[in-house]
Amino acid sequence: MNIFKVNVVARNPANQSLKTPSIETLVDTGSELSWLPADALVNAGIQTVRKRTFQTATKQLIERNVGYAILQVDEFETIDEVVFADKGDMHLLGVRTLEGFGVTVDNIAHRFLVQATLVV
Repeated sequence: MNIFKVNVVARNPANQSLKTPSIETLVDTGSELSWLPADALVNAGIQTVRKRTFQTATKQLIERNVGYAILQVDEFETIDEVVFADKGDMHLLGVRTLEGFGVTVDNIAHRFLVQATLVV
């Protein structure tokens, strides 16, 4: 398994001038959602909308707040549901965000590959 990290910025969808600093985040195609530090999201004014329960790799159930943010890595951008990660939680860029970016992951070259869009 190859691992690589990217720098993510999360912007407040209600006021895009409010944003997090750049956050080093692990690209994780095994995670549905992206996980970013709760304090950074709160400081950017990003609101929690509900709680969700997640199962960890060790089968433990944990509960975290989630909300919506505009996520950006380099020239890629999407709006997505994001988990407010507690201290000790990993910072992850999940598969739904990658799909929103319209990319696949090249684990060998540690980069994103733009997917072709099918027009019918």
